[in-house]
Amino acid sequence: MIFILGYVEVPEEEKWESPSVINKKPAEAMIAQFSTDTAVDQAMNDLAAYWDGLLSKYQIKSNDDKLNRMVNIWNPYQCMVTFNMSRSASYFESGIGRGMGFRDSNQDLLGFVHQIPERARERILDIAATQFEDGSAYHQYQPLTKKGNNEIGSGFNDDPLWLISGTSAYIKETGDFSILDEQVPFDSNPDNTATLFEHLKRSFYHVVNNLGPHKLPLIGRADWNDCLNLNCFSKEPGESFQTTANIEGRIAESVFIAGLFVFVGPDFVELCLSRGLNEEATEAVKHIDTMRAFTLEHGFEGDWFLRAYDHYGDKIGSKDNEEGQIFIEPQGMCVMARIGVEGGQAEKALRSVEERLDTKYGIVLQQPPYSKYYINLGEISSYPPGYKENAGIFCHNNPWIMIAETVLGHGDRAFDVYSKIAPAYLEDISDIHRTEPYVYSQMIAGKDAVRHGKRRTPG
Repeated sequence: MIFILGYVEVPEEEKWESPSVINKKPAEAMIAQFSTDTAVDQAMNDLAAYWDGLLSKYQIKSNDDKLNRMVNIWNPYQCMVTFNMSRSASYFESGIGRGMGFRDSNQDLLGFVHQIPERARERILDIAATQFEDGSAYHQYQPLTKKGNNEIGSGFNDDPLWLISGTSAYIKETGDFSILDEQVPFDSNPDNTATLFEHLKRSFYHVVNNLGPHKLPLIGRADWNDCLNLNCFSKEPGESFQTTANIEGRIAESVFIAGLFVFVGPDFVELCLSRGLNEEATEAVKHIDTMRAFTLEHGFEGDWFLRAYDHYGDKIGSKDNEEGQIFIEPQGMCVMARIGVEGGQAEKALRSVEERLDTKYGIVLQQPPYSKYYINLGEISSYPPGYKENAGIFCHNNPWIMIAETVLGHGDRAFDVYSKIAPAYLEDISDIHRTEPYVYSQMIAGKDAVRHGKRRTPG
């Protein structure tokens, strides 16, 4: 038996054969392609060849079959699916839904660009077209209309920097510097365009132009952690933490964005130099060096990097906090940016992660978890302890710690972190994880959860 599930788009003027009679010819033509066993077998062979071609672009050979399987097959496969579907392939998505994330899509490029670089190029230009003239961007956009999602809007102040990261990854992979000269609209307006390089410049200076009292980047509505909402102050049930901004302050700052700025900044410098813009490159280096200095001065405390400063200018992710004393994100990103490597702060930060955040199923987002709702922190404190952003284990930011450990030359420790979340290494405890042994999930229940180690939501 041959079972077919498919979809065919019919131009509006061709949708009807006659009044009230649907034009089925395009659908019938599609079905006819798979009308015999031979045709179906050929289609399956073509599909296998297609995936063999994609997955053969990068291969490793080691003595570890599980590592080979993850790196050669399942990780690039999931990167490909994530690139195509972003976060829209969920169990509850319907209609046009939330769209695709500006930040998410740029991050997806990092794992996909070597497979089909021409599609990565197209995606970069689509993403950039949803940026505003001041360098900010829609947090989400609709892939069908290629326009920003007005319901969510902008104000997630890490978003612009990821465009630099995604574009740089594409150029490093392809050598295609011509993409920087492409004319790209602002806010999808074809009458208002600039080169992609100009978009990247505005991304860089959006951070420089939006600094808080400690000369650290303003967080806006949130940064990578969409649930750390320092300007929301929601008191009403049902309000969206991401779209509610009850306080329009310029005080709440993100140490994570500071680390991200220092991490991606050198890529922007190299792009300037590639275009002969030596003075711009020199100016950018000064901003990067200044941010590094302020991050160490105001963003590092004793044994780890702070997470942020809230609307009142109080520290988040500090030993002085009753809950949420240490967070994973700034430790990973700041060390990836090599902040504090020479002075020993980076080593202290990663050892604090190992001592305070690590578990047998991965590194939790923060400790201790929040036990009640904090109006100055937002959604992060609304989840039960050990779940989601309230001390859950995220498969996204654990790799930042892996990379950070390699920056300091700790290869064995990096692999230890990797093997705790890589699905192939968890086959023997599937009864705990409850997820296929080849799929990364968004998060794993943390040590404070009722079911520590249980996974949820394919990532």
